[in-house]
Amino acid sequence: MQVLVEGLGHPEGPCLLQDGRVAFANSFRGEIGFWDPKGGSGTYAVTGGGPNACVLGSDGNLYCTNMPTVGEWTASDPRPPAIQRVSPDGKVEIVATTADGKELNAPNDLVFGPDGRLYFTDSGHWDPVARPHRGYVCMIEPDGSSHILEELDPVYPNGIVVEPDGALVWVESYARRLVRRSSTGQTELLRVLDEGHVPDGLKIDVDGNFWITSFSSGGVDVVARDGSYIDFLETGGVPTNCVFSGDRLYVTELGPKDLQDPMPMKGRLVRIEVGVFGMPLYYGSIRR
Repeated sequence: MQVLVEGLGHPEGPCLLQDGRVAFANSFRGEIGFWDPKGGSGTYAVTGGGPNACVLGSDGNLYCTNMPTVGEWTASDPRPPAIQRVSPDGKVEIVATTADGKELNAPNDLVFGPDGRLYFTDSGHWDPVARPHRGYVCMIEPDGSSHILEELDPVYPNGIVVEPDGALVWVESYARRLVRRSSTGQTELLRVLDEGHVPDGLKIDVDGNFWITSFSSGGVDVVARDGSYIDFLETGGVPTNCVFSGDRLYVTELGPKDLQDPMPMKGRLVRIEVGVFGMPLYYGSIRR
């Protein structure tokens, strides 16, 4: 494992840019940061609020989730819970603040599907004791209209991916569950992760296996498409999410494991040679 950037705030939701840089949401700093393999790191755009994940669109823009709080932390420059679009020149626009007319609580992770739609989880505020919000899985059409696909119990839906046949798969942090929703709308429980493995981020490899960043376990759980367990990859920190680049895995972490610190500023981006290629990504754009 190679540490690429240290001293970040709360990095989450990395994605690959067209020029080879790795972008990532940096919640506590209210910005999208980047790491450049040619050298250096910096700010891609200031979003305000608490950005939590970003994906690249076919239009060259980044699409980001933004929530006003992360656990006990509240943004000093708050923004409404929203999906944002960030252009390469740093311009930030709001794409959606509602789904089917319902205001979003705390959009978390997002992904484009093979149909060009943008799918995202709305987890609600992180509070595993009170569990104040129901969870939602939502979708935005290319024309900008947004809809609720699944209304869940207060399970904190988090990382989300789309399989080649259009099925959605997400993790539920409170319940430690991995769930699939078929393209026709049927849901199935694939696996409940072991005690102490609270899932956060999620990606999928070329063989259809799921790579689940588990912040409380200090590593990545690898689970087969049918839900059977494959392996555990220790990262040595508190991983939040990841993204494949070839057979390398870029992981955002909160730094050395210290879950007693509610506002860690030790975040880092690490790279691990895993010998497994990620599933090719899908791209889309929102015209609104």
